[in-house]
Amino acid sequence: MNIQEKPATQGGILRPALVVFAILSLVTGLAYPYATTGVAQLLFPHEANGSLIEQDGRVLGSSLIGQSFSSPRYFWGRLSATAPMPYNASASGGSNLGPSNPALADAAKARIQALRAADPGNIRPIPVDLVSASGSGLDPDISIAAADYQIDRVARARNLSTLEVAKRVQAHTRRPWFGLLGEPVVNVLALNLDLDGLKATR
Repeated sequence: MNIQEKPATQGGILRPALVVFAILSLVTGLAYPYATTGVAQLLFPHEANGSLIEQDGRVLGSSLIGQSFSSPRYFWGRLSATAPMPYNASASGGSNLGPSNPALADAAKARIQALRAADPGNIRPIPVDLVSASGSGLDPDISIAAADYQIDRVARARNLSTLEVAKRVQAHTRRPWFGLLGEPVVNVLALNLDLDGLKATR
């Protein structure tokens, strides 16, 4: 006896697909995001909320996003090529300038001139991260070498001892994880805010 297969109806095909779609929507659209958000808020509340830096109940920025500093009183971060202004957190990106593009060299030369003008007596080589933009344009950190290069200028502008400023640099230096992953870096915003709370010592 031949058993003839019944042709699949449109409803028979759509029903399982809709069930799978609904289940996946609940799992990936609701359950997973709520679960990960809950775990993050429970274990890492500061990081989950943007690593915000607050002072007197006012949010001054995030330790993950660089800000523009131009006064000699402050440590300067990396160059930012975001548009239409530097350190625009809504338009993260690099300059996309190739090594043969004159505009790239011009930007580095302008920063070198600004650094030399702010500290004419400093004849040490300028660390490369002070004259080059990061890929994101929002890098919040500088190298220890870049921070050390600026210590004398900041100490002089604030009437602080270089030793006191150097101590603050060390306090805001983040070391590599487990001593292996990454390079030591200094968070510029946290360091500058810390310095604002100091009184002149000389």
